[in-house]
Amino acid sequence: MNFLNKVNMFGGTIMAALAAVLGQYWFLFAGFLLCNVADWLSGWMCSCEKGESCSRVGARGIVKKVWYWVVIAIAFYIGFSFERMGQTIGVKLWFMKFVGWFVLANYLVNEIRSILENLVDMNVNVPPFLIKGLKIAADKIDAAAKMGDGKHGE
Repeated sequence: MNFLNKVNMFGGTIMAALAAVLGQYWFLFAGFLLCNVADWLSGWMCSCEKGESCSRVGARGIVKKVWYWVVIAIAFYIGFSFERMGQTIGVKLWFMKFVGWFVLANYLVNEIRSILENLVDMNVNVPPFLIKGLKIAADKIDAAAKMGDGKHGE
């Protein structure tokens, strides 16, 4: 019983820290991190099956995942900063807070699609509706992002 209390205390501390740093939607960031790891592992396994695995390619994949996190941080910073600047100068830029969320959603969908593609390459039976559904989600995210470029509906 004492061990379970310690496990619960540790888990609660981790969740509280994540919520404090990442806000109430910390689970989206944690899910993205898990997808990063799963994509890297599935890509590595896929390349091993093809006899193409090497540590340099794996290291490049890890660095690429780290840069995803940098881009996400920049996107959230842009959204936060522009919203605050708008408040300062009296221009309503409340919609800027969604920039980071769009970037996170886009990367999350792409990571999941990549995992599924790796699994298909390893001859794992992946339900087609998952792949089609993620394609639809990616298209919706892209369409929402294009609404502000003045070219939608052309």
